[in-house]
Amino acid sequence: MNESLKDTIIPKSDQLNADDLLTGAQTFTITKVTRGDSDQPINVHLREHPQPWKPCKSMRRVLIAIWGDKGSDWVNKTLTLFNDPTVKWGGVEVGGIRISHMEGLEEATNLTLTETRGKRKPYKILPLEALPPYPQDRFDKNLDKWKAAIAEGKYTTQDIIQGCAKVGVLTEDQITTIQGLAQ
Repeated sequence: MNESLKDTIIPKSDQLNADDLLTGAQTFTITKVTRGDSDQPINVHLREHPQPWKPCKSMRRVLIAIWGDKGSDWVNKTLTLFNDPTVKWGGVEVGGIRISHMEGLEEATNLTLTETRGKRKPYKILPLEALPPYPQDRFDKNLDKWKAAIAEGKYTTQDIIQGCAKVGVLTEDQITTIQGLAQ
């Protein structure tokens, strides 16, 4: 069997989960920020992932400390998210999503975040250089290869989008085109 089985481990969820990042850190571009509910008050919509990221309070503090308190100012900015297996919930290590890099920093930035009640811990955010746009000529050249790989079950459209995101920022039209390859 030479086909990708990644589609069999996708969590059934309305958000980006730490399990989505088990295979490594990923860089995302923010497309919009909306209000959520009282448990998860912010939805950060990502160009490269179909569900929004709903950051925990510590990561919301990082976002606001670095980019300001207006979600509209975060749009079109990039950040790198990773699965931190040491994140605790209810005193048990369950893993969670953390930020490693953010666009707009000239040097590493250290913040002190609350780890548990009464305990604070240093947290470092590294600079992330903005990626260039994904080259249209390269995109056009790869379309037939991607379509064949999807048809053969080697990759999903999400795999293609995430792979491209390592090279450059896809336009909305490019993302729509890739999503259409599965039909």
